[in-house]
Amino acid sequence: NEVYPRADSTYPSCGLSQPALTGRGSGPDSAEHPEQVVSALLEDLHAGGCRRRTGYDPPQQRVHLAVRSALPGRDDADQTVHLAAQLGTGPPGRGLGRGWPGLDAAGSLAGVLVQNSTLALTASQIGLAGSTYIAGAVLGALLFGDLTDRYGRRKLFTVTLGVYLVATIATGFSWNFLSFAVFRFLTGAGIGGEYAAINSAIQEFVPARYRGRTDLIVNGSFWIGAALGALGSVVVLDPAIFPVDIGWRLAFIIGGLLATIVIALRRFVPESPRWLMTHGRMTEAEAIMSEIEERIVHERGVALSDVGAQRIRFGAYSGTHFGDVVRALVKHYPQRTLLGLTLMATQAFCYNAIFFTYALILTKFYDVPAPSVGWFILPFAVGNFMGPILLGHLFDIVGRKVMIASTYAISGILMAATGWLFALGVVGPIAQTALWSVNFFFASCAASAAYLTVGECFPLEVRARAISIFYAVGTALGGIAGPAVFGALIETGARVEILWGYLLGGALMVFAAIVEGVIGISAECVALEDVARPLSRVDG
Repeated sequence: NEVYPRADSTYPSCGLSQPALTGRGSGPDSAEHPEQVVSALLEDLHAGGCRRRTGYDPPQQRVHLAVRSALPGRDDADQTVHLAAQLGTGPPGRGLGRGWPGLDAAGSLAGVLVQNSTLALTASQIGLAGSTYIAGAVLGALLFGDLTDRYGRRKLFTVTLGVYLVATIATGFSWNFLSFAVFRFLTGAGIGGEYAAINSAIQEFVPARYRGRTDLIVNGSFWIGAALGALGSVVVLDPAIFPVDIGWRLAFIIGGLLATIVIALRRFVPESPRWLMTHGRMTEAEAIMSEIEERIVHERGVALSDVGAQRIRFGAYSGTHFGDVVRALVKHYPQRTLLGLTLMATQAFCYNAIFFTYALILTKFYDVPAPSVGWFILPFAVGNFMGPILLGHLFDIVGRKVMIASTYAISGILMAATGWLFALGVVGPIAQTALWSVNFFFASCAASAAYLTVGECFPLEVRARAISIFYAVGTALGGIAGPAVFGALIETGARVEILWGYLLGGALMVFAAIVEGVIGISAECVALEDVARPLSRVDG
């Protein structure tokens, strides 16, 4: 039999070592039945802290519950590797996969939406709609990121998915540019919230030495949805099957309805044990970890041995506030803040600028029929997904700094080279698409690694908010401007003008590579609690 590590505990029912009460007039031996005291305080902490719940915890006599737990070590142990594989790629009913946002068909429909028989949008309006979508994602990330840290990773999955579902279906009923832009804004809000909830859950659930590859693959699964959306658009935009004014509407409506499948799948995803632990819900956290370990024993016939994990001492944490996030970012981690903003903003500019306007390039400069655009988006999506699949493991083996800097630099150089060939007019639509597919093979790893970086480099209690803040600020700086700028450049009809946009994007990616090389964090194979000290961690 294979042998997998397992942590023992003084109290098998809750996974805690000897609990201790500290504070004025109290100590580890001051309670006659410490286990009962701990149980009562844990129940009281369920809603977010002694003082807010009961009012009996004045600052001068604050009573902290301090417990030693091996749950983080158990989660980083090999027994949860199987769960890492299931986050987005596992059997039905167990996945966190992010493929559903990729089903959004906007990238394949831009060439159709400019036709008089549809919404008759201009190239500038297409770009503005893309920017509106990004603006919604920015605000959605801030709102849902806050809720994710307060109420848990799992609860927000359904909420963000529901927002996406309703808004995407509503987009199919748009009647002019304004209504289209509003519904795209709401769609973006759902997807923006998704980034904070999913990435924080992934990083808190996956063992340290597999965290990089898993995060990249799950984020890359977005492009599975993009590929399906591209194929679907080829069918619904075929005038021989559906009228053009109906086909584009069906593309949005069907994409939204397919999200209902993911709602059913995600109900099997458990809450993050780390989040539960910092909110005083140790019994629930232990139950989840025990269920994982028991499932391994039952399904795979393995034996569990002691992991020898370090026990971390946590005190009661009364909840996260905006001041906690600002303090962690500005005061304690200024270099990491600069790093996160640089990585997020540069990839957001390049990705959103190209993805939201590529259909216009194909139809305007290469005379590709609008219904056929999906065939060109398909290899683009495949390249984006295969990058994390083939290179993801190197982020855990070679290291974060080398791989992040390399993928950013390679992507930036390829972007400038592709733009130059486009300006010269020496490549056709197939060659152009092939070049972008190779480019985003590397860019997809770089972009996913940006989310990995901002998630694992900040304290557990504010992780979702940190992701949302970096996503919001970085995307606002780069993502909103990108589609609008490229939409305006495409409308000029001059290849040389568009080249300047490509050169700018390439330079930004190379700049990000340099920043990563100088101040990047080597977080590979390191426990999250060692990368960034939890705010509720207690010394001793």
